[in-house]
Amino acid sequence: MMAPGHRHRTALTSARFGRGWRLFTLNAVWFGTSFLWNAVHPLLLPTMLLSQAEGTRNTRYGLLTFGGLLVALLVQPLSGALSDQTAHRLGRRRPWMLLGLGMGLVCLWTMALAHSFVGLALGYVMLQLCSNILHGAAQGLIPDLVPVGRRGVASGAKSAIDMLGVVAAALAISRVLDGTLPRIQLATLVIALVWAAGTLVTVGTVREESTVDMPRRGPKPGCLQRRAKGARKGTQGHYARLLAVRYCVLLSTYMVQSFALFYLQEVLHVSNPGRVMGNIMSAIAICVMLSSLPAGALSERLGRRRLSIWAEGVVALGMLGLALGRQVGQLWLWGAVIGLGMGIFASVNWAWATDLVPVDEPAKYLGLSNLATAGAAATSRLAGPLIDLLNARWQHGGYLMLFILATLAVGVALLITQRLPEPIAVRPGARAD
Repeated sequence: MMAPGHRHRTALTSARFGRGWRLFTLNAVWFGTSFLWNAVHPLLLPTMLLSQAEGTRNTRYGLLTFGGLLVALLVQPLSGALSDQTAHRLGRRRPWMLLGLGMGLVCLWTMALAHSFVGLALGYVMLQLCSNILHGAAQGLIPDLVPVGRRGVASGAKSAIDMLGVVAAALAISRVLDGTLPRIQLATLVIALVWAAGTLVTVGTVREESTVDMPRRGPKPGCLQRRAKGARKGTQGHYARLLAVRYCVLLSTYMVQSFALFYLQEVLHVSNPGRVMGNIMSAIAICVMLSSLPAGALSERLGRRRLSIWAEGVVALGMLGLALGRQVGQLWLWGAVIGLGMGIFASVNWAWATDLVPVDEPAKYLGLSNLATAGAAATSRLAGPLIDLLNARWQHGGYLMLFILATLAVGVALLITQRLPEPIAVRPGARAD
């Protein structure tokens, strides 16, 4: 017969395993989405553009991805807001996730089978639209289903699973691609399968209740309504500054990531830039995974602001190292430093965002975070023409400028973070209900 203490420990272990498994299935959608875009942006799309005119390669890539990311910037908040108001037997989020996935798979193959730059551009832009229909709705899952005291852990798990997608995409797709059409199509098949599998795991396992018969909230009494508006206005100001921090840090990393493959080929003259790029991405992503989950949990104790400042300082140091380095080995070293900092930043910044969004419109406000995420990604692509222009006048000057701008962007984020107050629910010594 099992002793009472042993039964208690077994039940406690099972409960913890259940919570851990639910965190994985809740965030599996981010593995698929991360695999998709970390295969398409740094690997698949540049490989497809290598056959384009050599002198305009950075420009074509920069302007194409800039246009697609502008679409993402607009669609994601709209999708989130629509899902907040959706009445469906599958809940608020899952119908939009399935719609975005289904249409997105068609667009992905349209892009892969294109025989011209125009066809490639059309498929890419439509893929951005459909993916962000899915993305905007899915961002409401953590604030919907995870209590305040566990959101740091959930956000850390989200960040770690994001990075697992980066590692998987880098290792798998960099070894499949070789520039030939059959390999491009094989890589597209792998991307499609992984994206679909990750999304369907979340859709099939998440405990989202039907919203068909859910009553709508009525208006609050006048006094309470004015008080709620005042509180929301103050929170919105903090949230806007938090998005500015997110924009600056992501702008820094996106600028470097976007043009790293061309840097490896043109400056360091590596023989297989796609594979080297994939290996470095994997190393960075592993560092992000190692730091993100502990950072999310630690931010519940030490606070979001303090850990964010530490993280941004580490990322700035790594970017400065890249600006001074000129060997592949140095890229590995400083990439690992950046990865550790980004792991802390990504999980803590997202947990901080979930602390600030209104409970009745979480997906809408988290969708607005794409003003920072996709906005930073889009802006970073505008460095492409500037890189080509400076490289034409000063050997490799465009790439040096890129690393210097990336360092300065994180410095701006540090200045803004120091002026942000700590969320009340996670201030050291405070208790979350």
